[in-house]
Amino acid sequence: MRQILGHHHASGIMKNASDNYHFYAEILGMRLVKKTVNQDSPDMYHLFFGDRIGNEGTDITFFEIPMAGHTWRGSDSITCISLRVPSDEAIHYFKDRFDQFNVNYEEPVVINGRLTLEFEDFDQQRLALVSDASETYVPYYEPWDNSPVPTKHQIAGLGPFQLDVSDHESFEEMLINLFGYRIEPSFVHPVTNDTVHVYSANRGGSSDELHVKHNPSERERPGRGSMHHIALQVKDEAELEEWLIWLRDNGLMTSPVIDRFFFKSLYITTPERIVIELATNGPGFLENESEETLGEQLSLPPFLEDDRIEIESKLKPIHIKGGGIR
Repeated sequence: MRQILGHHHASGIMKNASDNYHFYAEILGMRLVKKTVNQDSPDMYHLFFGDRIGNEGTDITFFEIPMAGHTWRGSDSITCISLRVPSDEAIHYFKDRFDQFNVNYEEPVVINGRLTLEFEDFDQQRLALVSDASETYVPYYEPWDNSPVPTKHQIAGLGPFQLDVSDHESFEEMLINLFGYRIEPSFVHPVTNDTVHVYSANRGGSSDELHVKHNPSERERPGRGSMHHIALQVKDEAELEEWLIWLRDNGLMTSPVIDRFFFKSLYITTPERIVIELATNGPGFLENESEETLGEQLSLPPFLEDDRIEIESKLKPIHIKGGGIR
């Protein structure tokens, strides 16, 4: 049976790995659980930030492209990635923290019944912190004891993904008929007054919602600060193979099933040219590193190990703001 279990990860474009590490590890307090490379282009970093061991549904990841220009924002794009925090108190904690680190943010506001803090990283990636205070279901996650953020305020995982599309009706039909999403009550954004359509899979709630806005403007031109793709969670490789047949039989452009070593993946390009990945639960990031040393060394899948020396020679060290390198 094909079933979307929720969010798996989201992957964006950054300009500088050291600045990216500073923002997500040192300001947001997430753990760098995997320092690796883009397996399709191993001369660029691919950094994964998540909870203590990078459980599915907690990771936000970035490809380093030093020459990337600014994003020209527009439609048919992934426009905001939400990160869940345990409480309303955590929202106010991060607001004060953002003042300390000169992070650009909007004042906290209730969006779709949840206290929300919208902000941008240093590449102008659009993000939001969303409180889990009113959620009836909160997915499993593991706080990290060495985070600069107190345990009770730490980011608990991914929240709603927002997408802007030029043809809302067609996109909704695809979500429902091909991916099995349900229509939930829509809402009006309290600041922009935009109508946002809500879709959920599996148990529903913040951790597997898609928020879709009709936007008839020109297509986004991606660059640093844009999201390359969102990834949705499926059970295992056998189910992924079922998805491959189902999606191709229904006319969607897909990759074959790809072994990413830490999980198996299938990439879909929608008619809007939005990239959606389906990714399996596991085997996870402990396959080739210990829990204690996750993210400290360059981690390569086995098929790239023979090229380690060449790959490392093309990557710049990641500098920590307080001193030292990663």
